[in-house]
Amino acid sequence: MTDSNPTNLPPLPRGPARTPRRTGTARVVAALVLREMSSTYGRSALGYVWAILEPVAGIFLLTFIFSLAFRSPGIGTSFPLFFASGILPFMLYMDISQKVSTSIRFSRQLLFYPGVTFLDAIIGRLILNTFTQTMVSVIVLAGIIMIYDLDVILEPVRIAVAFSMAIALGLGIGTLNCFLLSVFPVWERTWAILNRPLFIVSCIIFLYDSVPMPYREWIWWNPLVQVVGTSRDGIYATYDASYVSELYVFGVSAICFALGMLLLYRYNRDILND
Repeated sequence: MTDSNPTNLPPLPRGPARTPRRTGTARVVAALVLREMSSTYGRSALGYVWAILEPVAGIFLLTFIFSLAFRSPGIGTSFPLFFASGILPFMLYMDISQKVSTSIRFSRQLLFYPGVTFLDAIIGRLILNTFTQTMVSVIVLAGIIMIYDLDVILEPVRIAVAFSMAIALGLGIGTLNCFLLSVFPVWERTWAILNRPLFIVSCIIFLYDSVPMPYREWIWWNPLVQVVGTSRDGIYATYDASYVSELYVFGVSAICFALGMLLLYRYNRDILND
C-alpha cells in the first residue's frame, strides 16, 4: 500500500528566494546610477563635486556677462537673481531632456541582460541628473543671495512646482527623443537646430509680460515660458504669474512621455538589434 504521508514527498529545491521585481528594479537603477557616476565623473568623489561646480561657475559667468548688457532687471533690483530665476529651471530641463534622450545609447550593452530594461536606464539618468542640477540650483541661489546680501521672501512650494514642471517636461521630451534619436539619427541634428532659439523664446532674460502682442500669445505655447514664470513667482513675492497653466505643462509632459514609452516598448528590441 502506498504511503500517502506528505512527509515522504521529495523536498522542494532550496535556493535564494526570487527577488520581487520592485526590489530588483531599485537595485538595477542604483547600479546604473553608480555606473554612470564612475564612468562620467570618475571614481573619485572630486569628479562629481567638479560636475556640480562647473555649471555653477558657468552660470555665474553668464550672469556677469548678461548683467553688463542688462543692468536693470525686469523685476527687482538684482539682475543676477533675475537671471538665475530663469536659467536654473531652464538648465534643469535641458540637462534631463538631453541625458534621458541618450539613455539607450549610453546603456546599450547592459540592455541585452534580461534584468535590465530601457525604463531602468531612463530612471537612472533621471535620478542622477535631477539631483545634480538641484544641487547646482541650491548653490547658485544661496550664493547670489549671500554675495549680494539680498532680502528676499522665497516661496519654496512655488519653486518646487517650477522645478517639478521642468523635470516632468525634460522626462517627457527626453523619452520621446530617446525613440526618435535611436530610429532616426538625423533627428539629433534637427533637434539641436530647433533648440537654438529656445534660450531667447523662454523668457529667461526678460519678462513674459514685456513681450508685445501678438508675440506674447505665440510664445505662451512654449512650456518653458510657464516653467520660468512659475519659478519667478516663487522667488519674487510681487510677481504675478497668472498666465501660467501648470495643467498645460504637465499635460504636454505626460503625452510626450506616454508616446515615447509606447514606441520604446514596441520597438526597443529592434533598436537594440539594429
